[in-house]
Amino acid sequence: MAIDIGDVHKNSKLLINGVPYNVDEMEFMKPGKGRAVYRLRLRSLIDGVGIDMTYHSGDRVEEAPVTTCEMQYLYKEDDQYIFMNSQTFEQHPLSDKAIGDNKYYLKEGVTVTGMMLGDTLIGITPPTFIELTAVQVAVSTKTDTHTAQMKTAVMETGLTVGVPSFVTEGDIIKIDTRTGTYVERTGKKR
Repeated sequence: MAIDIGDVHKNSKLLINGVPYNVDEMEFMKPGKGRAVYRLRLRSLIDGVGIDMTYHSGDRVEEAPVTTCEMQYLYKEDDQYIFMNSQTFEQHPLSDKAIGDNKYYLKEGVTVTGMMLGDTLIGITPPTFIELTAVQVAVSTKTDTHTAQMKTAVMETGLTVGVPSFVTEGDIIKIDTRTGTYVERTGKKR
């Protein structure tokens, strides 16, 4: 479906030359003379390649027919992550390249939002917060007691996060997946 460029916003999904793109950034410029210009930074939902496009006010673009659904992460096989649609129970693979850094927020059984283009899974959005176990924590050195002491910790998925000095191996840590940062310690692994 064609829409006016003025109706496009950040995170809109567009179809350009048959390839679905996400709008990562959008800039509107009104020159002193002539038509307004929209500059878009787009990222392919298939392979993650970024491109820049420029459109004039009044131009029409094709909206990508992307739908979302609730999915459950099942397992990883070679370079494919396998997800199951929670309503239809169909399994869909997604490549390591398409997952990107979201792989650090996947553990078996976690529920994610899947982006579907037709019957093909093209991307996922992890939950806003996820709890992971710290498997390796750096030793903290106490030098300045007036500021919060941070040290690095490696989570069970391989994610490296800055954590407060009281965190130890085996602690369960709540992580904000939007920023990849520590939120709180929620307990100890049993």
